[in-house]
Amino acid sequence: MFVGELVDRSGRVARDLRVSLTDRCNLRCSYCMPAEGLAWLPTDQTLTDDEVLRLLRVAVERLGITRIRFTGGEPLLRKGLERIVEGAAALRGASGRPELALTTNGLGLDRRSAALRAAGLDRVNVSLDSLDRERYARLARRDRLPDVLAGIAGAERAGLTPVKINSVVLRDCNEIDVVPLAEFCLARGYQLRFIEQMPLGPAGQWVRDELVTADEVLALLSERFELTPAVEPRGAAPAALWRVAPDDSQPGGVLGVIASVTQPFCAACDRTRLTADGQLRSCLFSRTETDLRGVLRSGGSDSDLASVWAESQWKKPRAHGIDEVGFTPPARTMSAIGG
Repeated sequence: MFVGELVDRSGRVARDLRVSLTDRCNLRCSYCMPAEGLAWLPTDQTLTDDEVLRLLRVAVERLGITRIRFTGGEPLLRKGLERIVEGAAALRGASGRPELALTTNGLGLDRRSAALRAAGLDRVNVSLDSLDRERYARLARRDRLPDVLAGIAGAERAGLTPVKINSVVLRDCNEIDVVPLAEFCLARGYQLRFIEQMPLGPAGQWVRDELVTADEVLALLSERFELTPAVEPRGAAPAALWRVAPDDSQPGGVLGVIASVTQPFCAACDRTRLTADGQLRSCLFSRTETDLRGVLRSGGSDSDLASVWAESQWKKPRAHGIDEVGFTPPARTMSAIGG
């Protein structure tokens, strides 16, 4: 029986599993996919609920995974989401029950937050790139900002806290939203993370020279807030945290910036990834995958699955190489990989 850890050649140990439950989405965000959408995976190629749960069991009980985040596409489009969350919440590894989170665009979250919380979900990350309805609609190609805000409020009411907000900043688009988003989140106790745009959208649309960098975001924030670096060890967390001093109009708090492009944190990465069609990816930007679905459907044992997974993770590259000459983005877009 294979029992071990997901160790790679650089000595990193994967404890965090990102699980894509679908490649489908009900938005068409410009930095993620073409306006017409993508060719979705056929149903028979997507892992079933039972297959997902079996792989989660292997990950937690045999491979030391302690944190699971469900992603998409849009994971709220997965009909069996509550069942999958409930099954994951019942798992126990050497460190006990895994922490369960969900990354979502927030559409419909207000209607499902209570059920997800009851199933065992701990918290949510919600994408929100603008508080201006017109700009949001232009970015998402859908006029759904009120629904997203309702979803965020619903998650807070259900106790899916701390609510984290993810915001991608684009040049000549929503830089004007950086400070308003920060004020909105600080006032409500939400944990805001600004994210550098990554080369995971439609082919040919990412131009490094047009990137709004973490330093530029911090410069915009510094015009409004008094910022100091957080002193806590960052560990494997992707966000560098900054403390915001309180003032007359906001209570202070913490903001984060995820600088995957200009300040890579590959040396501390502790993530492993599973796509909706059962492919393993040791890195978000990997151009190779390992087929777990084939092992599952050909009658492979749990030990077989764990062994294949561990071997795949061992080959994890030292770094994603975005900052190197000749970097080539993966063929899959973010919605097909999972965030």
